[in-house]
Amino acid sequence: MEKRPLADLMRPTDFSDIAGQKHLFGKNGVITNMVSRGYLTNMIFFGPPGTGKTTAAGIIAEKSGMQIHRLNATTASLADVKAVIAESKSLFNTNGTLLYLDEIQYFNKKQQQSLLEFIESGQITLIASTTENPYMYVYNAILSRSAVFEFKPIAPEEMLTRITLALSHLNEREGSAKTASREVLLTVASAACGDLRRAMNLLENCFYACDDEITEDVLKDFANKTVGNFDKDGTMHYDLISALQKSVRGSDPDAAVFYLAKLLEGGDLLGACRRITQMANEDIGLAYPMAAVITDACVNSALRLGMPEATAPLSNCIIMLATAPKSNSAMEAYFAAKAAVDAGKGQAIPSHLRQTELFSGYQYPHNFPNHWVNQQYLPDDLKNETFYHFGENKTEQAAREYWRKIKNK
Repeated sequence: MEKRPLADLMRPTDFSDIAGQKHLFGKNGVITNMVSRGYLTNMIFFGPPGTGKTTAAGIIAEKSGMQIHRLNATTASLADVKAVIAESKSLFNTNGTLLYLDEIQYFNKKQQQSLLEFIESGQITLIASTTENPYMYVYNAILSRSAVFEFKPIAPEEMLTRITLALSHLNEREGSAKTASREVLLTVASAACGDLRRAMNLLENCFYACDDEITEDVLKDFANKTVGNFDKDGTMHYDLISALQKSVRGSDPDAAVFYLAKLLEGGDLLGACRRITQMANEDIGLAYPMAAVITDACVNSALRLGMPEATAPLSNCIIMLATAPKSNSAMEAYFAAKAAVDAGKGQAIPSHLRQTELFSGYQYPHNFPNHWVNQQYLPDDLKNETFYHFGENKTEQAAREYWRKIKNK
């Protein structure tokens, strides 16, 4: 039996066989057009695992006639890069050397800077791949000398052709005739969450676990806990957190509860609780002040309960926040005040507000009608500033009218 993984055995050898990524490798895909015209530049591939980055680099090297060398930044060093350069000089290859550096984010800044010497001299053409946002993890000088291409998660329908071919390959290799319905193969693809390599591995496991047919019952034993490409230390985590808050801010309860489920099923209860607490104060704020209190209660309940019971208070909370009125007036007031602080204003606190008996003149508001008296609170150079502006929601407008009445304005 061949020991190479099925995903490796079924790796495409032509752009037309790559699943998904039509914007890059379709008939009018940008990389297809570049390579067909004999033009090759340094490239950064970024996107989730199993979306064709390594495969694409191999096909580019083959079509351009270049000698390809593969390194993984998790284990490689600059010495390995220099070894590739030295080897390329000894080869009679007029088409040049292509260095495929996987997981470039694991090279530190100094190591990435050292690559520039070889890129600028033309000794190598670099194709680097990463699962993270390259604008956060790749050195700017390399980015400026490279074309950046995004690889997107592969839709189940786009995987179907490759998975069907893989099943035929397994049958041919084993001399068997095992079957799987189109619906089951689509379920395999869906369970892979955009990762074709994962789909191939799942198919191979199911193939050897079944007798004559791969069924839903066989599949569920392998795919009952698939939540996608989730890494609590990676870009995807921060993308999910961002999407959760923006969905709440945009008053979309369906999207908000979906991203909450992605985070919780991915094991990030603490991260979800922290961001939910933040958004209750940042995005709902004074439009519904009790939202912060309710959120605090829900978050504390979730942390006491743990998963999976934590899903109940947090789903209640997230839908409440998404459907609540919104106001960021308090945050805007803070940032306006911070700008004054950063500008060095307000150094001298009014004398009647200082905590000392040497100064007098403070008027105690509770001794006056409506518990308010007109006196200066801001420093002299800021006394006419307005940092807080009432939001347009019902709660803040009611407060505005109350204080206009009290202050006779």
